[in-house]
Amino acid sequence: MSLDSNTEKALTPIRSLNDKDNMNDRPFLVKDKVKGMGKNGRAFLSLLIGDKTGHIDARVWDRVDEISEAFEIGDIILVKGQVQVYLSRKQIIIHKVEKAQAEQFNKEDFTIEDKKIDAHALYSELIQMVNQIESAPIRQLILDSLQDEEIKPLILKAPAAKTIHHAHRGGLLEHVVSICKLMKMISSHYAFLNQDLLMFGAIFHDLGKVWELDIQKEQIQYSHKGRLLGHMQLACELIDKKAQRILGFPEDLREIMKHIVLSHHGKLEYGSPVRPYFMEAFMVAMIDDLDSKVDTIQGFIESERQTGESWSRYNENFERYFFLENLKGRWT
Repeated sequence: MSLDSNTEKALTPIRSLNDKDNMNDRPFLVKDKVKGMGKNGRAFLSLLIGDKTGHIDARVWDRVDEISEAFEIGDIILVKGQVQVYLSRKQIIIHKVEKAQAEQFNKEDFTIEDKKIDAHALYSELIQMVNQIESAPIRQLILDSLQDEEIKPLILKAPAAKTIHHAHRGGLLEHVVSICKLMKMISSHYAFLNQDLLMFGAIFHDLGKVWELDIQKEQIQYSHKGRLLGHMQLACELIDKKAQRILGFPEDLREIMKHIVLSHHGKLEYGSPVRPYFMEAFMVAMIDDLDSKVDTIQGFIESERQTGESWSRYNENFERYFFLENLKGRWT
């Protein structure tokens, strides 16, 4: 396909696609990709594809393994297929796919505007909360890290994840500040908890992502260092580096801090090398999971509301449909 045949022609908005419309090398961004098995034992590929105008479900029924290996989430693909209405929802039945080359699509069609976040305001709010930490060594280690001349500019723009939650510029700060606020409420209710350790865990559990993820306007990618080491290892190295520069930093505190970071995925099968072994570590894992899921589900619901339907498409990650009506203040 030539550049003139596609990139100079405006793409039809996804919500304007109609039943039986044909796709002929139409470019789409792959937002999700899941292999499934039908009730008849037939394999299929479920995709969520889109551009800056929205997204649409797609299905591949033939040559599933071959086609699945041709691209990854985050790639731009050229689709041959047809729009079909199934259970009152539009989807694309894909007959052929190939990974697009740079000259075969217009980047502006896939440039999604960043979520409007005042990262500097969030950073200031975070520093104010850190200054309220009572433990001097914990407070100093966190401040030395957040105000580090390398780390500060990175955390102002870092996402919290590649695709799942808070996956946008400034998303890491948004996630961290949200958890810090939750930790303050939780520690005021459960008085036996060490609030300073909870605040540390809220800030440090994902801090290694400032090096693990590279963000560009088009998409988020793992860095070379991130793939080799991962954000937990990178955060533990930062703890060691900063603790060594604080005179008399308690060794047992350093071990506790590193355990909180290493166990914050909660389960071994979720990627943590150890499970949480004390209440503060357990709480960090649970609240991280809560805040991540709330952002993921709410983002999904807000996106699905654009369809005007009362129920969402089937969510593969949460294995359910979601009711899309906004219930806040409905009966007040």
